[in-house]
Amino acid sequence: MTSVQPSPATGQTVELAPSYKIPLVLIVAAIPIAWIQIWVGLVISLFGLFLMLQTATIRLQFTKTALDVYRSGKLIRNFPYAEWQNWKIFWDRVPILFYFREIKSIHFLPILFDPKTLKACLEKYYPLERSN
Repeated sequence: MTSVQPSPATGQTVELAPSYKIPLVLIVAAIPIAWIQIWVGLVISLFGLFLMLQTATIRLQFTKTALDVYRSGKLIRNFPYAEWQNWKIFWDRVPILFYFREIKSIHFLPILFDPKTLKACLEKYYPLERSN
């Protein structure tokens, strides 16, 4: 699945393409860890499988006014940009965690979608200069 590219004239919704990198790295890393400590390897592999399922079912969509979270095509959460205070992508070289803060809550999400499109959408819809 590819991400939808926004049209400046229409303000089209941008859906982030899924990225299976983090779940696959966890699952592969769990194999040698299991040789050393079976329970630790099992926990890491189960977490990797959980993230694989989340990657397959969850989609983020950037609209003109909010970040929408969908699970299996159904809207489960809406985060209006008007309530955002800040955002950050941790570890630019290997992005693994996306953080954003709203007026009343803080959110951490593993990067289970295309990190380049995520950063481009964040800079477009909620530039950091605006949050300072």
